Amino acid sequence: MGQPKNVPNDHPPSGGSRNKTEQTRPARMHYAWLIVAVTFLTLLTTAGIRSTPGILIVPLEHEFGWSRATISMAVSVNLLLYGLMGPFAAAFFDKIGVRRTMAIALTLLTLGVSATTFMTKPWHMVLIWGVVVGCGSGMTAYSLSATVASRWFQKSQGTVMGVLTASSATGQLLFLPLLATLAHNHGWRVASFTTAGAALVVLPLVLIIMRNYPENVGLLPYGAKADDTPVAVTAEKSKVNPFRIALAGLQRGSRSMDFWLLAGSFFICGASTNGLIGTHLIPACVDHGIPEVRAAGMLAMMGILDLVGTTLSGWLSDRYNSRYLLCCYYGLRGLSLMGLPFALGGPEWGLSAFAVFYGLDWIATVPPTVRLTAEAFGRENVGVMFGWIFASHQVGAALAATFAGVVRTYLGDYMIAFLLSGAICLLAAGLVLRINKPRLPELAAEVSA
Repeated sequence: MGQPKNVPNDHPPSGGSRNKTEQTRPARMHYAWLIVAVTFLTLLTTAGIRSTPGILIVPLEHEFGWSRATISMAVSVNLLLYGLMGPFAAAFFDKIGVRRTMAIALTLLTLGVSATTFMTKPWHMVLIWGVVVGCGSGMTAYSLSATVASRWFQKSQGTVMGVLTASSATGQLLFLPLLATLAHNHGWRVASFTTAGAALVVLPLVLIIMRNYPENVGLLPYGAKADDTPVAVTAEKSKVNPFRIALAGLQRGSRSMDFWLLAGSFFICGASTNGLIGTHLIPACVDHGIPEVRAAGMLAMMGILDLVGTTLSGWLSDRYNSRYLLCCYYGLRGLSLMGLPFALGGPEWGLSAFAVFYGLDWIATVPPTVRLTAEAFGRENVGVMFGWIFASHQVGAALAATFAGVVRTYLGDYMIAFLLSGAICLLAAGLVLRINKPRLPELAAEVSA
């Protein structure tokens, strides 16, 4: 395995001369795979933290008497900041380095999740869980996966993106049953301390192993040739204010129809996953007499299936048209959500069938969306641009979390929320077919040429 010859820093390479003999020396395992492992572990832990609200809603209702609409508001702030931090985090990856940004994020998560155990009022939850934990988790959002995949891999980017995206499913798989059991037997505070401890354990690994660029360890990106141009940020760009970089990306995206199609479809993706199912499926199961621990186990099973589905989606996005993949994913998800209210009130096998069908599709949309973003805006810009697209994902998630909580509070069940979410997924299936397709002015220019 390629090991660093010196202790590398997190500054970007200048793009000058490199020792090609050293960079192309044989190695049994590329250092990029170690970077993927640490990134996967970090995303797995933050996914476990983000899955905690589904466990907390019912205990907080019982202990403090807070309504689901009130609790959902704090979750919505968390989801919103989780998304909005993405493009700024991508800019910080260029400014201070991936390692430092990840370390700051894990520190915020450890402090924030620990502090939730002392909250006694709704605004405490909004401030601590919504703002602090939301910002910390947002600094390790999917923009981190996109940055790592584009910087460290010349080939197999879709597969790597699928594996890193699947980390959220694996985190859910590992944490949800454990957290549900701890909350049921020992209280929700013990469950919170457990997730905070997990973030604290990962922090030293990030500091020791994580690096910013392949050049920092004397290597080319995995699969790159000696004469390939590396995807790296210049030293001049690293001096630019990260907020300026992020806002410039938004300005560029706002002039592109592809950006709005990607952002709009990903808005619907967030509304139908994190905001709705990730937050409200367990409370919905409890409403239908399904025990909380069993409901968490079903979500964990969905995590197993999503791990398979998302990894396969990454592999497929390296080989097939990503627009058609997204059309299938959104269409199937819409049908499954429309059947969920009847599965909850029907025989036991119906809910299991939903878990299988929906689980395979949960976040399979991410790898093809990242690939389409790279095709539209260039690999060197994928971190910031996908950060903004993912921000729309979390805006959708935040609105759906609040909307579903309000629907449950005032109508007594989640049926309207589930049916509406399924309908907009079918709308997204049509929208994605227009991404990266030539528009009429472009076609006219081609004909003239």
